[in-house]
Amino acid sequence: METGTARIGVDVGGTFTDVTLRTGDGLVTAKVATTPEQADGVMRGIEVACERGGIVPAGIGEFTHATTVPVNALLERAGAQTALVTTEGFRDVVEIGRQDRPDLYDRSVERPDPLIPRRRRLEVDERATPEGVERPVTEEAIERVAGEIRETGAESIAVALLHAYATPDNEARLAEGLRDRLPIPVSVSHEVLAAFREYERTATTAADAYVRPAVDAYLGDLIEQVRAAGVPTPQVMGGNGGVAGADRARERAATTVLSGPAAGVVGAARAAEGVAADRDLAGLVTFDMGGTSSDVSLVRDGEAERTAETTVGGVPIHLPMVDVTTVGSGGGSVARVDSGGALRVGPRSAGAEPGPACYGRGGEEPTVTDAAVELGYAGGKLGGELALEPDRATAVLAELAEAGGFDTAAEAAAGIYRVAAATMTRTIREVTVEAGHDPREFGLVAFGGAGPLFGAALADRLGIGTVVVPLQAGVLSAMGLLAADEEVDAVRTLRTRLAEADLEAVEAAFAAVGERARKGLRDPDRGTVDRVADCRYAGQSFELSVPAPDPFDPEIVRDRFEDAHERAYGYRTDDPVELVTLRARASVGRELGPIPYEGEESFERGTRKARFGDDVHETAVHDRRGPPIGTTIDGPAVLEGRESTTLVPPEWTATVRGDGTLVLTEGGESA
Repeated sequence: METGTARIGVDVGGTFTDVTLRTGDGLVTAKVATTPEQADGVMRGIEVACERGGIVPAGIGEFTHATTVPVNALLERAGAQTALVTTEGFRDVVEIGRQDRPDLYDRSVERPDPLIPRRRRLEVDERATPEGVERPVTEEAIERVAGEIRETGAESIAVALLHAYATPDNEARLAEGLRDRLPIPVSVSHEVLAAFREYERTATTAADAYVRPAVDAYLGDLIEQVRAAGVPTPQVMGGNGGVAGADRARERAATTVLSGPAAGVVGAARAAEGVAADRDLAGLVTFDMGGTSSDVSLVRDGEAERTAETTVGGVPIHLPMVDVTTVGSGGGSVARVDSGGALRVGPRSAGAEPGPACYGRGGEEPTVTDAAVELGYAGGKLGGELALEPDRATAVLAELAEAGGFDTAAEAAAGIYRVAAATMTRTIREVTVEAGHDPREFGLVAFGGAGPLFGAALADRLGIGTVVVPLQAGVLSAMGLLAADEEVDAVRTLRTRLAEADLEAVEAAFAAVGERARKGLRDPDRGTVDRVADCRYAGQSFELSVPAPDPFDPEIVRDRFEDAHERAYGYRTDDPVELVTLRARASVGRELGPIPYEGEESFERGTRKARFGDDVHETAVHDRRGPPIGTTIDGPAVLEGRESTTLVPPEWTATVRGDGTLVLTEGGESA
């Protein structure tokens, strides 16, 4: 392969760092342990993949990356000491919030503390309205605030002034003055989120400032290391399902929250689109089970479902993102017996170090992975390197059995598997049944290190007839990094009734927001822009997003909104429709290209005993990359790969497609 033409994707997870390397000969994968200093694990993953692919790191021409640094900072409350500067009288917006309860019927639940304590929330005497500036920010006020920030020892600054989404003059002047006076980053609300609703805009800006120093330091360290190895500066996956340049990620750190899960959904959508079309499925449920957690999302019409708001660690972030629901149940989730004698699994994880007991690295608590080993579902070597130790799994499960009243370690393992499956089934119901979708009309894409072990079991509980397990299931998020388009989003609030909209003003606003999005691309001239309008019935509190035509047509937008409203809520009315927010997504397409797959005639590894329900079966064990195209494998069977293991239970059948993807169906239905 020519020097500098290979492409690599690296996704850092809580337990493992996944790598996919695209060369002229195909796709090479690797899975290495995530390290405390994430950049070290990334470099290790690049080295392993390059060695397997027969190239040197300098042969890489494009590097795409997803990181957990921002989400870890939010979940662990380990971000920067941040100062918030806001309009006089509004310093407590981030604490008051919406005055709602996290759980309406739980009187003991506590609202998470805001990221910025009150002592670092500062006020400035100014006033702007949506129509213009009434009282400008003075130089004296800027000097005073800068001095107060120095005294707090803040490492980052969030600036969010009243109505800055519409009139940013005061905010821009204040931010410029603080940047001139202080050597720390400044996140500004009209740059982060130019949309109305003071709490959401302020909270999102605060989150951006809170994680920005950590993201900037991490990417700076990583860039230094990869450049020394001859690897290009990375493009970084955003939570919106698109990649962007590292410079933009460092300046808009909040956009990188949930980048790994978003990459997984993109990878699943691309890997399973052929199956969805062939079987005329209404969509796909993506199920990504890693070492620490599981992520569930929906794909419809080939595109990931998106949301304009999400919450991470109790922190609201109102930016366009792939709509992902996460539950703390993964391969490393620790099982225990609670004070009432009930078996619990997760959310605490054994992580990569020491990891599950069967890793032989000092883990002394039973995990989901230990249960899979005890049941006969998993075996061999993890990542092709780490030999699993069944005796250690049996030992810790025997202790759990004694504490929980199980007769044997195997019964305890079966209990862990059932509890984990039940937890993940509930999560899938949240994004399907509770959102008005019938899961029986969808296919389930199972991936991640542990997802293919549970795919058929979850499908059986939900009535889903098709389970898709891509060949690269264990590192599918990393493959999604190679398949994701470059994308930049921008928003602007423009409130008017559709029937009374000034079409010239709407078009001018769309042009401005589209240009702002396009400028975020590495090559703006190559970008195309999609337009979206957020609308609601007059009097409603929240909006629905619908595609906006170019040129803008109020009647088309109203029809699309009412169709969306009826799908979401079951009715439509004759009430006036309001246009609230304009959104633009600038993108440049990227293609992964076909990946050759041939398989081998000899793919059988033998058999071992595995437990399904109350019965023990002699179960065939196969090489995951071995079966030729068109091969049909009847369950019970286990297909062991380098990065993940696929379980085909009794009464299920797996068929190999042309790209190596497995399609699991119950009762032997043709794939």
